Amino acid sequence: MRIVIADTDSVGSDMDYSIFDELGDVTYYPDNITDDNAGERLTGAKILVINKSVITDELLEKAPELELICEFATGFDNANIPACDRHGVKVANVVNYSTASVAQHTFAMLFYLMENLRHYDEFVKSGAYANQEHFCCLDIPFEELEGKTYGIVGMGNIGKRVASIASSYGAKVIFYASSGHSDCTDYEQVGFDELLLRSDVISLHCPLSERTRDLFDKRAFEKMKKTAILINVARGAVVKEADLYEALVSGQIAAAGLDVLSPEPMDKNSPLLGIQDSGKLFVTPHLAWGSTQARTRCILEVKKNIEYWQRGESRNIVN
Repeated sequence: MRIVIADTDSVGSDMDYSIFDELGDVTYYPDNITDDNAGERLTGAKILVINKSVITDELLEKAPELELICEFATGFDNANIPACDRHGVKVANVVNYSTASVAQHTFAMLFYLMENLRHYDEFVKSGAYANQEHFCCLDIPFEELEGKTYGIVGMGNIGKRVASIASSYGAKVIFYASSGHSDCTDYEQVGFDELLLRSDVISLHCPLSERTRDLFDKRAFEKMKKTAILINVARGAVVKEADLYEALVSGQIAAAGLDVLSPEPMDKNSPLLGIQDSGKLFVTPHLAWGSTQARTRCILEVKKNIEYWQRGESRNIVN
């Protein structure tokens, strides 16, 4: 069975992809499969593994023997499910592999902003601390998470893990069900406007959908507390970046931490590049999902998806 594994650069060159070699005749590509190279790369392939490659009808027409597309990811927007259905190709994703990594990064970003850690790190490294007489420096006061209201958008696996961590710090957790419904009863479920009005911190853990696209826009920021911090580790397009820029520079909200943007890589003309104050805006390059352990789990889960398929069984099939 011919298997093509693409996009390995986006998963990491430090991963051991040789675990797939026992599954068949495997060809690896570090970059994307595209409409232009599909005819050459996918000839005879029955299984294609991708991360960011964009699937189109034209691509699928050049791979008539393709049966299964496996995502190195939970999200599968790039797989173009309607096109796959038209060509009889199934799509499998990986679930819950990055929960610990994303939850950890959520709080890494939050505490970096809450405690103005860049400011204090630079204060010490500049020599200013060594040259002062007082034993400490508190020129930018910071507050505790304990006693704050922590709002979550999207109470899936990651949202629940974040809720548990926030609760352990003594925060009051409330959440908005981005899908319109949630069976979670461990935390208080509220409407979107109430979440905006009450929350001291809001972190986003929802998929991108028509319900969530541009959910955080000018109207939403106007309802938030001026002291609020926004953390987005979901999808970039959930936040309207031009409106976020205005909210930050005008002081409508206090700060934002972003691990996801729209588009990715970041637009060279993004207004967010105009904010150089890391106490107000902290951006990381879509890495929250990517701890070594999470990426290892991801490729092991993809291997299991392929093994099940080869045995005639379905696992994590989304269409």
